Amino acid sequence: MDITIHASFLPHNDAAASLAFYRDTLGFEVRKDVEYGGMHWITVGPAGQPDTSIVLYPPAATPGLTDDERRVVTEMMAKGTYASINLATKDLDGLFERLQAGDAEVVQEPTDQPYGIRDCAFRDPSGNLLRIQELS
Repeated sequence: MDITIHASFLPHNDAAASLAFYRDTLGFEVRKDVEYGGMHWITVGPAGQPDTSIVLYPPAATPGLTDDERRVVTEMMAKGTYASINLATKDLDGLFERLQAGDAEVVQEPTDQPYGIRDCAFRDPSGNLLRIQELS
């Protein structure tokens, strides 16, 4: 059986800010940009990896959530504790400088971790945590 990761989902609370961050700061390609019923989904992904995407979605679109649950999700997003994703690059220092110059919120500068990787961390405009590790 051949299985791949096709898409991961991250919530957003500001489509324009998320689009600017993922497209302009990270350099991801925009694959889809869909508005429906006053909500906005944006599918982005790294150039050269057309089968791997991140879908930035409005958390209000999650079916079955109560108003109280939506409020909790919104609060967790604001604190940066709701969603995260791990990315990887061969040039961690270069990417760190690019993200820092783009006014991304730095959570951790590039650091050698005791478990054998070197990584850094940022928050996107919606508070999602992005950990980025260096590939050897």
